[in-house]
Amino acid sequence: MFSSLRSRLWLSYALLVVMALSVVAIVLFIYLLRNPLLYRQTSERLQAVQAVVMERGSAPQSQSISDAAQNASATFKVRVLLYSQDKQLILDTYSSKKVPLPFPQNRLILRNNPIVRDGKGEAWLYSVQQRPDNTYLVVASPRPRVSILNIFVNDFLPLFLQTGLIALLLSLVIAFFFARWIADPLQKVVVAARAMPSAEIKPIEPQGPHEVQDLTRAFNSMILRTRASQQSQRDFVANVSHELKTPLTSVQGFAQAILDGTADSVEARQQAAQVIFDESGRMHRMVLDLLDLARLDAGTADITMLPVNVSALLNAIQEKFLPQSQKADVEIKVETAPNLPSLTADGDRLAQVFTNLVDNALKFTPRAGMIFLKASVVNGEMLISVSDTGVGIPIEAQAHIFERFYQADSSRRGGAKHGAGLGLAIAHDIVWAHGGKINVRSSLGKGTSFDVFLPLTGKSATTIVRRK
Repeated sequence: MFSSLRSRLWLSYALLVVMALSVVAIVLFIYLLRNPLLYRQTSERLQAVQAVVMERGSAPQSQSISDAAQNASATFKVRVLLYSQDKQLILDTYSSKKVPLPFPQNRLILRNNPIVRDGKGEAWLYSVQQRPDNTYLVVASPRPRVSILNIFVNDFLPLFLQTGLIALLLSLVIAFFFARWIADPLQKVVVAARAMPSAEIKPIEPQGPHEVQDLTRAFNSMILRTRASQQSQRDFVANVSHELKTPLTSVQGFAQAILDGTADSVEARQQAAQVIFDESGRMHRMVLDLLDLARLDAGTADITMLPVNVSALLNAIQEKFLPQSQKADVEIKVETAPNLPSLTADGDRLAQVFTNLVDNALKFTPRAGMIFLKASVVNGEMLISVSDTGVGIPIEAQAHIFERFYQADSSRRGGAKHGAGLGLAIAHDIVWAHGGKINVRSSLGKGTSFDVFLPLTGKSATTIVRRK
């Protein structure tokens, strides 16, 4: 019955109200049980009788104090006592009926309702006053007793039922609106979550308490991230399809030429075989790149952290690209700081990063250009930069340069010379897996520089990375 959040909130508020009313009822009942109003009325009556006795016992040609006390006791149904200066009992109008009453002692507690107990433990309300002859006149009356049942039925129950019922109804109505204030925004989040991943879902307006509003904003952010992820997946599939379509068409076309005899000469068959070989190699490299990205995304890429000589790594990259650089008439130069410390990283993965960066630099650097590989330590990190004197990257493209399949010049998409646009994405993920970062600086017509920052010390010998 109370399985929903709204009903539980309503029940919680109702229980709190009932508990508060119960506490108030207990305090009120105790207050009525003690009946301080009746006590005060009795004390005032005792003081009035005391004043009468004092006046009649002190005025000239009046009654003696004993006669005045007896008359007052009989008339007002009170007990009158007289004590000597040393507080010894001299007169007690109830001496034949009651046990002696000791002289009252001053108490800090119950000063408003002074009480003294006789030898049997019965409580008496009293009023005491010192006479001109230094004797003490005490007027006492038994403490009023009120039936608990009468208090409950006559005084307490009607008051509690009337005010308590009104307060309970009002509190339940307020509790209902409070429950709706909290639960309704949550219900909207639940409805939207069940409809995921529909493209028609719109962000929910934050309502209710701050915590519920924070939850709603987090849900809206999740919707945006989900849509972005879905769009990224659609773009990824479209890009992969586009990149595979061209080489597959070429492979299919030249294979058909061999099968139907169109390539009837040795040279034609040799050309067809060469195209099939080149295009299949291109698709093979693309598949390997996609596998690398998938492993990095899934957190299953093994990063083996060992000491790496950065100078030797960059010199090896230079030697690897020496034939291509000589053919393109581009000089590759390595510059490293003296006494460069070793770097704890995966040497093969870093070689893959800088191979991609140098390969990109060679593609877009004109003849007689320069490519610089530099390494130094900056603020406790290893800074390795790959700079060129190439055509540069437009500023609007620099924010997207590390996205998969993105190429700054759309006319180059799909060309075998320029690849599928996965190299920079792989480089970015590998650097990220090492706990580093990669930035790009570029100016059109002046060149481009990729700066890779890596921590000098890795976390462990073998690290499984997961992209966040």
